[in-house]
Amino acid sequence: MQQRTLGPFQVGAIGLGCMNLSHAYGVPPAPEQAEALLRRALDLGVTHFDTAALYGFGANETLLGRVLAPYRSRFTLASKCGMTGVDGKRVIDGRPQTLKRTCEEALRRLQTEVIDLYYLHRWDRQVPIEDSVGALAELVSEGKIRAIGLSEVSAATLRRAHAVHPVVAVQTEYSLWTRNAEIAVLEACRELGVAFVAFSPVGRGFLAGALTTPAQVAAFDARDIRRAMPRFAGEAFAANLRLLEGYLALAREAGCTPAQLALAWLLQRGEHILPIPGTTRIDHLEENLQAGEIRLDGDLVARLDTLINRHTVSGPRYAAATQAEIDTEEF
Repeated sequence: MQQRTLGPFQVGAIGLGCMNLSHAYGVPPAPEQAEALLRRALDLGVTHFDTAALYGFGANETLLGRVLAPYRSRFTLASKCGMTGVDGKRVIDGRPQTLKRTCEEALRRLQTEVIDLYYLHRWDRQVPIEDSVGALAELVSEGKIRAIGLSEVSAATLRRAHAVHPVVAVQTEYSLWTRNAEIAVLEACRELGVAFVAFSPVGRGFLAGALTTPAQVAAFDARDIRRAMPRFAGEAFAANLRLLEGYLALAREAGCTPAQLALAWLLQRGEHILPIPGTTRIDHLEENLQAGEIRLDGDLVARLDTLINRHTVSGPRYAAATQAEIDTEEF
């Protein structure tokens, strides 16, 4: 796999987002299935694994620790703090003492002495970003984390944080159908030498081409977070489905799967972009990693951009309450 720079680390251009092994998209896979997928990822050369305290309220970090700790020297480990489960509810808390406590808990769950890349999962607006990043800087000095990242922040917030301590990565949703990063933060990352880690690079499954009817969305598990996302509801989803025929045709023309087309498009947007698709299936894992070998010609990319962009996709990516919790720029 081609290599890209993630702060002080060199990692495979395509990493593994581990969230849906424990969280977010309905019933998680059985433990043996999740463990098999993580081991297969290692075998295939994945060197960037991404988790968070939030995912499964600690269960995902525990899973990675149990399975991957014996191979710790073979990969870059990223996790996140500042958004966790408290008494069964999701809580955003960026106070320095909370971030430090969460890190200690994460180190135990991950069965490691140091976390390579530790993100502030959400900026807690009740706490100056300088205070939260200052706490993370202290964790660097103490040798508990190696590098600092931010998730779902604006270019302005990134610059404020970067002035306190170097930020090596920003993680935000980015794909053909979610272009908010193109407003400012993607370029800010380029200017500052910060890696941009793209989560949900396959549009939460939409760009994989498997969701083709409203009935499939109606059948989502009650715990599937897409149930609350406007793009998957009613008229917006019906309008988005009309984009699929042309998109699938472009994937056939490119000689790849729809998911590979979405990932290849991202990889060609910039050398500082590192997608982290997630999956619960080994065949999808293998398919995703092969996207690193695909090169799209300029004409096909132009037609992709014309077909799927912020003007043609219907519905915001988050409901209003969730949108209010994040700091990313909005069109």
